[in-house]
Amino acid sequence: MPIASATTRKITVSEGVTIGGGGPLFLIAGPCVIEGEEHALSLARRIKVVCERLGVAGIFKASYDKANRSSIKSYRGPGLDKGLGILRRVKDEVGLPVLSDVHETAQVGPAAEVLDVIQIPAFLCRQTDLILEAARTGKTLNLKKGQFLSPQEMENAVEKAASQGNERVLLTERGTFFGYNNLVFDVRSIPVMKQWGNPVVLDATHLVQRPGGRGVASGGEAEFIPTVVRAGVAAGADGLFLEVHDHPERALSDGYNSLNINELEKLLRVAMRIREAILKDAAAGEA
Repeated sequence: MPIASATTRKITVSEGVTIGGGGPLFLIAGPCVIEGEEHALSLARRIKVVCERLGVAGIFKASYDKANRSSIKSYRGPGLDKGLGILRRVKDEVGLPVLSDVHETAQVGPAAEVLDVIQIPAFLCRQTDLILEAARTGKTLNLKKGQFLSPQEMENAVEKAASQGNERVLLTERGTFFGYNNLVFDVRSIPVMKQWGNPVVLDATHLVQRPGGRGVASGGEAEFIPTVVRAGVAAGADGLFLEVHDHPERALSDGYNSLNINELEKLLRVAMRIREAILKDAAAGEA
């Protein structure tokens, strides 16, 4: 089956926001971690403006707690209660669906009261109880592929969610460990994970990360984000996951692999043209 013709199920993330189903590219974007209420709202508003201008379905993402930071000294976020309160404001005042990650089963209930998409972090994608608890909420799930897994192995994570009657699942490619402080992106991951009918997302900013590359923090090569985006969308990715920041050099987490928000619209325009060409070619092949 040609990679571009793999049909994925439509998923309604929130009222008026539907993604997948072989439709246009969608976007998940925001800072790595919540740095403050006004900062999150400001970035969300800017992301929404770009999405509305381009006709892209957008989802705001930010973590309330980065539980897997390199160092005990690293900033983790505002915590569950305060962080969810900020995300609720983004949802209510800006009007974007919101996504964040859960790390323990006890977080799932409170998170489901606010989040439109519950994310299972890459390091936890084999945690059965966590996936089951998240799936039982009926919310859309974003299962990030672990850096230690082949794309084929993510079928097991999909089956865990499906065992609870939840097929509203996104799969996200975020790279594979290779050597020291490096990640590689095998573009074959995209068509492999699409074969189960789930929309597949390309995490183009974590793919250029150098985990632990700065000793007490991760490094990154943000200049390669556009290259990764072009390759992933051409391989059939249905959506993009981008960590964006207004001042990446001052970001409290993942600044070295974050996209400057000023570059977001230009990059999305390129990605959309590639996506449109892929869908047009697929339609011609099926005619």
